[in-house]
Amino acid sequence: MLKEFKEFIARGNVIDLAVGIIIGAAFTAIVNSLVTDLINPIIGLLTGGTDFSGHYFVLKGDVPDGASLQTARDSGASVFAYGAFLSAIINFLIIAWAVFLLVKAVNRIQRSVSQKREAEQQAAPAGPSQEELLVQIRDELRASRA
Repeated sequence: MLKEFKEFIARGNVIDLAVGIIIGAAFTAIVNSLVTDLINPIIGLLTGGTDFSGHYFVLKGDVPDGASLQTARDSGASVFAYGAFLSAIINFLIIAWAVFLLVKAVNRIQRSVSQKREAEQQAAPAGPSQEELLVQIRDELRASRA
């Protein structure tokens, strides 16, 4: 069983997946910071200086007026945190846009590399075919025997 586990882990797919998950986690932290620290303040500025992610309303329970979302949650009240949900949507859209740009760039690079390879192959002078080389070898062997 241990041997099978080692073979499983040694496969390229598993290692690629692990690297993807680690990079994804780091990327998520960057995007969360981008949304929380840069985009939400701009949206707040455009909407009159309010913190967008802290918007909520109380469904059930007692929460003092003007309490933060965290305070409302800590009090045990049932809150409808639409601002946090909208922030999550913004996070998703930013991540999706960044992944789109990344895939687009990788595709452009791959196209460029494949076009360069094709150009090099077309520019290379065509050498003799395999049959022509074999005929030359045969003729040289005949000539050396004679």
